[in-house]
Amino acid sequence: MLSMTSLHPDRLLPADPGTRDIARRLYAATASLPIISPHGHVPPEWLAEDVPFADPTALLLSPDHYIFRLLHAQGVPLADLGVAGTALDEQGSRRAWRLFCENWTAFRGTASRYWMENVLGDVFGLTDTPSATTADTLYDSIAAALTTPEFRPRALAKRFGISVLATTDDPVDSLEHHRALRADTRFKTRVAPTFRPDRYLESSRPDFAELTKALGHAADIDTSTYGGYIAALEDRRRHFKDHGGVSTDHSHTDVVTLTLEPGEAARIYAAALSGEASEAEATAFRRHMLVEMARMATEDGLVMTLHPGSLRNHHAPTFDRFGPDTGHDIPIGVEFTRGLQHLLGRFGTVEGFQLILFTLDETVFSREIAPLAGFYPSVYAGAPWWFLDAPEAVRRYRGAVTETAGFHRTSGFIDDTRAFLSIPARHDMSRRLDAAYLAQLVAEHRLGEDEAHETAIDLVTTIPTRAFKL
Repeated sequence: MLSMTSLHPDRLLPADPGTRDIARRLYAATASLPIISPHGHVPPEWLAEDVPFADPTALLLSPDHYIFRLLHAQGVPLADLGVAGTALDEQGSRRAWRLFCENWTAFRGTASRYWMENVLGDVFGLTDTPSATTADTLYDSIAAALTTPEFRPRALAKRFGISVLATTDDPVDSLEHHRALRADTRFKTRVAPTFRPDRYLESSRPDFAELTKALGHAADIDTSTYGGYIAALEDRRRHFKDHGGVSTDHSHTDVVTLTLEPGEAARIYAAALSGEASEAEATAFRRHMLVEMARMATEDGLVMTLHPGSLRNHHAPTFDRFGPDTGHDIPIGVEFTRGLQHLLGRFGTVEGFQLILFTLDETVFSREIAPLAGFYPSVYAGAPWWFLDAPEAVRRYRGAVTETAGFHRTSGFIDDTRAFLSIPARHDMSRRLDAAYLAQLVAEHRLGEDEAHETAIDLVTTIPTRAFKL
């Protein structure tokens, strides 16, 4: 039987022995610190209801687009992996797990393999390498563990040391699960909702009129007029803040911003409700609404995060069958400097306003995001996200951003995941990479080790706490 290589204690640390010794000391200072996860996609009901996880496939494969998209690239049908709620019985779940194990070699060199090895080794204590031979043994071991109290969601959150966990939520959500979690004094993890209004700002959507009605119903405000629509968004933001929310999340194709005259905004809104707004008008309205979101942030204090640059649903047949968020969103280039000039001209120096810029286009880290964060007191350089939250990309980000913006104008690491059991592996990866970067600065006599030690701790404590107003 194949044996999975044990997790090396020096993984991701520098190869040079002297620098590695420094990195070991720096990593040791952060390894056991609590996890702050200010942007992610774990369903709050998992923690509120504390229901046991169903099976290895439903927990580790079906929700993880990093895993299933690469399996799809190997020719594995998404339906065979339980993607997008595709029902799998026990036999189907076991078959999906076998397909994953049989294709384990496809993950060599990927961040997904690094995280999964951590999950299998650290969380479940398994040593067998995934393969056609070991698939059933691994499945049975994981399935057995999931029936025990130690592997219930709340027990895992405590074991992982998660102090803050942000979810991503629809503006009309009642937030009942967050309310229940806040009321339960026995559960110590702070679970914060995140206001995600994207589809309510995209007036070109065929269901825009229905969405605004739902928004109005949730806020108990008539949204048949532009003024009512704005008031309803403001009301729902307050609802999120009242339930512990600290930020809003916006993920559109671009971050171009502009302000429409009130009458023009009202005219386009009315046209959109009747399905008569042109594509150009809808785009202008969405860009106007980003500025309105910033204006609201200056009033209610919620941190504004931008996650642009993904061409959603690239493969129409997959979208038609499985819907959105099924592995075929593809990064595109994004421009920040000119696009955000209007928004930052109005609010970039307003006290209390905070804007975190994320990107899938790493060419803009040093050219645009770091210089913006290095001037505007409101702007923070968001950590590498999605396709970039992997070791080599994280290294490139740290080198590209730090020399211009420093450490304290960054967001701290975000795991951006629904793969709950991979959260500690992702944060541990970031801590190791930061220790390695700081150790290099010490070895080159650019930073004292005492300063590096302090910075390593700041990167997982005070820096994300400040950036997200925690």
